[in-house]
Amino acid sequence: MLKIWLIRHGMTEGNRHQRYIGVTDEPLCEEGRKLLRKFTYPKPQAVFVSPLKRCLETAAILFDDPKVRIIDQLAECNFGEFENKNYKELSGDPRYQAWIDSNGILAFPGGESKEECAVRNQEGFQRAVTACIREEITEAALVVHGGTIMNIMEKYALPKKEFYEWHIGNGCGYLVELDPVLWKKDRRNLKLLGEQK
Repeated sequence: MLKIWLIRHGMTEGNRHQRYIGVTDEPLCEEGRKLLRKFTYPKPQAVFVSPLKRCLETAAILFDDPKVRIIDQLAECNFGEFENKNYKELSGDPRYQAWIDSNGILAFPGGESKEECAVRNQEGFQRAVTACIREEITEAALVVHGGTIMNIMEKYALPKKEFYEWHIGNGCGYLVELDPVLWKKDRRNLKLLGEQK
């Protein structure tokens, strides 16, 4: 069996102000660095990360400077013209209201749709799982983004839940398990084993 921690990066300045931070490559804020030190995760055999600074920095804090493997497809959604803005700044924008009314299904103006991002994130997750199976790794961690985790869990996790029900805080994570034999036969499910809050 393969156990994987799906861990959301620590807090950034944009997160503190509830901004849509997707492709903006900002580091962790000082408060975010301090908060990460309260989390204890077991040391995995492999750590896969999004290419963005906040994930690289989180992995270094949580796992004491691991040799990380960067997978570009694990990056957060491109929020387009909503990038680096919060709901207060966007209220009154009819495009934002249309996006809200669609339950987040519409593409962000100048950015990705939920579906495009989900497909990309799932491809990145598949790359990580394939590497683990090939190398006979039994414990791995992905240090990624909230949206990335929600996309992976919505697609594969049992019990089934909607996208937004998988939201998780900065530094928090889900521990999941998969059967490599079944995964290779396209019977792809993640069993939820635990949660770090």
